[in-house]
Order: sequence, then C-alpha cells, then structure tokens
Amino acid sequence: MSEINRIINEVNSSMAMEGMPLTDADKERIRLSLISKEQYQKILKELIIKHSA
Repeated sequence: MSEINRIINEVNSSMAMEGMPLTDADKERIRLSLISKEQYQKILKELIIKHSA
C-alpha cells in the first residue's frame, strides 16, 4: 500500500469513528493535495469559499 493510501485510510478510519466517513470525493481531494502543492492550494481555496458562504 502506498503512503498516500495509508494516510487516506487512517483519516477515513478516524472520521468513520465519528460517524463521518470520507466520500470518494474527499479521498480524491486528499490524494491530489498530497501529490501536488499547486492542487493543494487550489483545493484549499475551493473549500474555504464553499464553507464560507
């Protein structure tokens, strides 16, 4: 298992314990964020806008 998949699985496990498992979209956002700093910045801005409205 790759390091990225391990991180995603650990986050998903923690969230699932709180009754909020990650969606496929959440997992993909995490994957992209870990692969690319540019993608991380883009995703961060999108989430801030989405949750600030």
